[in-house]
Amino acid sequence: MAGGTQPCPFELVRQAHYVGCLKRSETALTAIVILALVALFVGLRLYSVLGERTGHEQQPILKPADPDARVESHQAAPANAPISSSDGADMAYLPTAGPGVRALLAADPSFDVAHFLEGAQAAYRMILEAYWSADLETMRPHVDGDVYATFAKAVAEREKEGLKLDNRLVMIEQAVIAEASLEKTAAVVTVRFEADIAAVTRNAEGEVVAGSLSDAVQTRDLWTFRRDLATRDPNWLLIETDEEE
Repeated sequence: MAGGTQPCPFELVRQAHYVGCLKRSETALTAIVILALVALFVGLRLYSVLGERTGHEQQPILKPADPDARVESHQAAPANAPISSSDGADMAYLPTAGPGVRALLAADPSFDVAHFLEGAQAAYRMILEAYWSADLETMRPHVDGDVYATFAKAVAEREKEGLKLDNRLVMIEQAVIAEASLEKTAAVVTVRFEADIAAVTRNAEGEVVAGSLSDAVQTRDLWTFRRDLATRDPNWLLIETDEEE
């Protein structure tokens, strides 16, 4: 041919095949690079969120159960069960009075220790205040003949001397059953009262001759009450008073 040698048809085919293979290789390489970049991006994101895991991370510490933590079961106490405690101010009766209290409960299931002590404290306050104010008629239904006679005699002597008591029961700190017994159908219970009393004695002119309202004195009294369980009368009668030595 004029102007130069023309390439062989087979050479053209080989060149075309080479160019096609080269283009496919470049496409595959590009795809691999893109996938590698995507994988690197994902890896960096996971690292920024989760952090580096070395295998030596501190495991979460589980706090052991507190050995002193206990679930208290609240069981309803029997309605007529005696109330007792070894804690001073919360004691309902002394240990030595336990057998007598249980005997009383067996004879009278309606007896309630807490209710009895509430009534005893009310009687203690009422009888003392009646005695201090010389109001014998108020106390009379609540005391027996001997106790009434003792109080009445003391009031008469006080009035004869022209003296008046201006006492105040500041507080009853404690009231516990010190003794209890059952004598046939008669229940006898001695209560130990610990109270603060401000005692003042005035003359006929109202002048203070003894004591002070600003200085309460602690007293410990033993009062004995009796009730006949054979009767329907729920009231207890004061049959004896004494001071604890």
